[in-house]
Amino acid sequence: MSCTTILIGKAASYDGSTIIARDDDSGSGRYDPKRFVVVRPEDQPRHYRSVLSHVEIDLPENPCRYTIAPNVLPNRGILAEAGVNVHNVAMSATETIAVNERVLAADPLVELRPAQGQPGSADYQPEQPGGIGEEDIITLVLPYVTTAREGVRRLGELLERYGTYEANGVAISDANEIWYVETIGGHHWIARRVPDDCYATIPNQLGIDAFDIDDAFGEQRNHLCSADLSDFMERHHLDMTMRPATASFGTRAGDGKATAASLWPRHRFNPRAAFGTSTPKDHIYNTPRAWYMQRHLNPGEDWDSPNARFTPTSDDIPWCRRPERKVSIEDVDFLMSSHFEGTPYDPYGTLGTPETRHRYRPIGINRTGHMVAMQIRGDVPDVHRSVMWVSFGSGPFNAVAPFYANVTDTPAYLRDTPAEPSTDSYYWSIRMIAAMADPHYIECSNAIEQYAEDVRSFGHRHVFTTDEAMYKTDPDEVTATLTAANEAMAQYLRTRTARLLADVLYTSSNLMRNSFAMSDRWI
Repeated sequence: MSCTTILIGKAASYDGSTIIARDDDSGSGRYDPKRFVVVRPEDQPRHYRSVLSHVEIDLPENPCRYTIAPNVLPNRGILAEAGVNVHNVAMSATETIAVNERVLAADPLVELRPAQGQPGSADYQPEQPGGIGEEDIITLVLPYVTTAREGVRRLGELLERYGTYEANGVAISDANEIWYVETIGGHHWIARRVPDDCYATIPNQLGIDAFDIDDAFGEQRNHLCSADLSDFMERHHLDMTMRPATASFGTRAGDGKATAASLWPRHRFNPRAAFGTSTPKDHIYNTPRAWYMQRHLNPGEDWDSPNARFTPTSDDIPWCRRPERKVSIEDVDFLMSSHFEGTPYDPYGTLGTPETRHRYRPIGINRTGHMVAMQIRGDVPDVHRSVMWVSFGSGPFNAVAPFYANVTDTPAYLRDTPAEPSTDSYYWSIRMIAAMADPHYIECSNAIEQYAEDVRSFGHRHVFTTDEAMYKTDPDEVTATLTAANEAMAQYLRTRTARLLADVLYTSSNLMRNSFAMSDRWI
């Protein structure tokens, strides 16, 4: 799906936690309702069949409980999108990316092929299932792993065995590490660990810009990849790095590891150049979002002058970098709902021209279904370590609220999202607020800003007081206590969202085009 991802290493975050966050944006012209649910081990399938690709996979018998934010409608499968399991492993899947034609020629995507002809006829060809994709990945991986690194390995094994029908990026984290996986064609993949003191920004574009294949086939401290990646790149001339004429790409020894003597001098390459794309569409849809996120987190750099190193259309914006100060939940919420504030590209702004204000695709758009920032806190006991900061609907008109992941149920206000609009639902309430406020953004902005401040400040206070109470909670009552804490957060969110809805409705009603100031004298 169209979306934006930001990853915050534990030394770069405000409290030493790892944070992975992603907007889930529906395709153009579509709005997918979202919900927030718990999947218990007894509810996890033992034999899985994908709705979109029809691939069938037998699953292990020992899944764990996990909490996700999937689609309401089942027409395109589960689409779990964001989840945290009881082992405090978080996943965000998937960031739709693109690989270039050379990759697709070398390793085609594994797409569903419908049956041809009639059964029993000479020309009959049975259906050929496709590979795994966005609909499947969290369901197939998250219930079976206890660390982020295990998650990368399991996902890699699935990709190599079943393939994929789309190019995707997947973030997997625990309290110590964040890994980002990118699929390369139908069966290949790379994964890089986000440095602890860095953040990574990813629009809908293959983003990893440096990869150490020695490490991937050696110690595997910060890089992992599919087993034959080195041979695959050599065979199909995918490495675009300029090297001395005498240098060799390198071959693998019989044990599957790269031979150091054949590498020059240590094999590093740029996956973005080798596998990715750089098109005019990327410069409208993708690079401006990475530019804006890094502009916010490294404001001391020159971003706007004619001599700026990076512009909204730069192809070499770093995949990761060190922020100028530690990154907070508020930074993540702002960026994941941003629309180029303070620049000529803001569709709600007054700078620039009507053309510049709609030149680039902002992060916070009308089609956002949810944003979930998954915070795994290393200085908190395992039982209440993971917090999912959740918002539904279009980002400029909502705010993230914290919900603990280690629970047995989720609040009805977020869980029971109906297919049709209803003010009993958080998702639909925000959708209504956004549609009414958008034409009157300036007039409604004060009410929305106050709402966001109230929700986030209540949320931080709620997490602090719940954490304190947890130290005195009987171990047998942990999940019940956290479930009750989530319910209290949801009740506040519901009351405050209803108030915002009333405020925006009143303001927008007064600004209707058929408004008339004169009224009957008796009224």
